[in-house]
Amino acid sequence: MSEAFIVGAVRTPVGRRRGALSGVHPADIGAHVLRALFERTGADPDAVDDVYFGCVSQLGAQTGNIARTAWLSAGLPEHVPGTTIDRQCGSSQQAAHFAAQAVGSGTADLGPV
Repeated sequence: MSEAFIVGAVRTPVGRRRGALSGVHPADIGAHVLRALFERTGADPDAVDDVYFGCVSQLGAQTGNIARTAWLSAGLPEHVPGTTIDRQCGSSQQAAHFAAQAVGSGTADLGPV
C-alpha cells in the first residue's frame, strides 16, 4: 500500500453572509486557493488525478460541483475531474481522507484537497 503525504496547505478565507466576500464567486475563491497551492508546492497540475473539495451547505453559486468549477476557474487542465463533499461538520476532513485513501489504494498519485 502506498503512503499518502500532505505536501502543502492553503485554506479559503472564512466569510459571513453579506460580508466582505459576498460579491466574490465561490469558484473564484477556490481557484485562488488552487493556484496558491501549486505556486507554493511546485506540483504539476497535469499530474493531478482528482480534486477533492469540502463544502458544507452548497447553496446558490456553490451548488453543483464546486471542486471542478474552481479547478476550471483557476485555468487548470480540463482533463482533471473534481469531487465535492458535503459532510456536515467535517467536509474538508473527509475530502482529505478520500484523497489519502485514493493514494493509499494506488488509484491516484496526486489529489489536491
